[in-house]
Amino acid sequence: MRSLGSDTVIVLLLIYSFSYGTYTEATGMTVEVNNSSIAIVDEDRSNLSRRIRQAFHSPRFFDPVLIEAEEVDEVMDQNRFMFVLDIPPRFEADVLEGRMPEVQVNIDATATMQAGIGSEYIHQLVTDEVDRFVSRSDEPPRLPVELVTRLAFNPNGSQWWFSGIVSIINNVGMMTIILTGAALIREREHGTIEHLLVMPLSPLDLVLAKVWSSALVILVASALCLVIVIEMVLEVPIAGSRLLFLGGSALYLFFAAALGIFLGTVSRSMAQFALLFILTMLILQMLSGTDTPIESQPDWLQRFTFFLPSRHYVSFSQAIICRGANFMTVWREFLIVAVLGLVFFMLSLRLFRRSFATYH
Repeated sequence: MRSLGSDTVIVLLLIYSFSYGTYTEATGMTVEVNNSSIAIVDEDRSNLSRRIRQAFHSPRFFDPVLIEAEEVDEVMDQNRFMFVLDIPPRFEADVLEGRMPEVQVNIDATATMQAGIGSEYIHQLVTDEVDRFVSRSDEPPRLPVELVTRLAFNPNGSQWWFSGIVSIINNVGMMTIILTGAALIREREHGTIEHLLVMPLSPLDLVLAKVWSSALVILVASALCLVIVIEMVLEVPIAGSRLLFLGGSALYLFFAAALGIFLGTVSRSMAQFALLFILTMLILQMLSGTDTPIESQPDWLQRFTFFLPSRHYVSFSQAIICRGANFMTVWREFLIVAVLGLVFFMLSLRLFRRSFATYH
């Protein structure tokens, strides 16, 4: 603990990750369309086309810019607009006569997610304005079937509810690996590992010292982050038991600390450790279900992710925090994380014993 406290860089990284880093990750990333640039080619200049132009406003879109048809290719090539809407001549007349006119939407698809979601917004806005114009009423048309949507566990569909929780989950694994791995590398680089060799300590004693100290610090940091940043600042309600979530996090910390020891043992310098850490965290995060649902992954990859404790940690963490699951609901995931963590800890300890023996 004293060694960790003397490393200013690690301490600052720890504080940042579980405070401002969590806040910015939750609020600064969104899959919605915000302030998208759009231009309109209005070749009709009718009352209906003017209503369509006025339907685009903040926060989804910037105010539309009127351009000519011959300017479309140029402004798209110059990346001035993400969307260009082309309203053809006689658009209003064709609508009133029931001729089903076509409206062209040109999209800069280099921003794939924004392009896909933005096209749906544009389609809905144009359709709604045409319906209101034809019906001469602002009331939406009545359909033979009424679809009632209820959002469970996130009534307002707030993106930061999901992003904030995912940030804590990722930080728990990331910071535990960094703390334990960097501790071993630091001992080797500073030459203090020889001091440990002359002490009546076994490799298990050294490993457990690194594991419990790092796990304690991360557990306290994640608890404070959950209460202060997630609940107080972001105002995300915690549906389940906080103690149950922290208990599950403690099981996952066992695996993450063992992984940090493994990387710290096979690495000969902090630079090697950093490269291995990046590669490892990318795999753990991409296959854990935080970036993409497990169900969306190929069948063979889903079978592989079963042996990743990060997948089960994400599963029971979201179940506890978002859906209010109790222990009887998530005990299988708890057991899987504990077993996989124990197996990997034994493998890491065996590798560390070999490395430890080379110094004698």
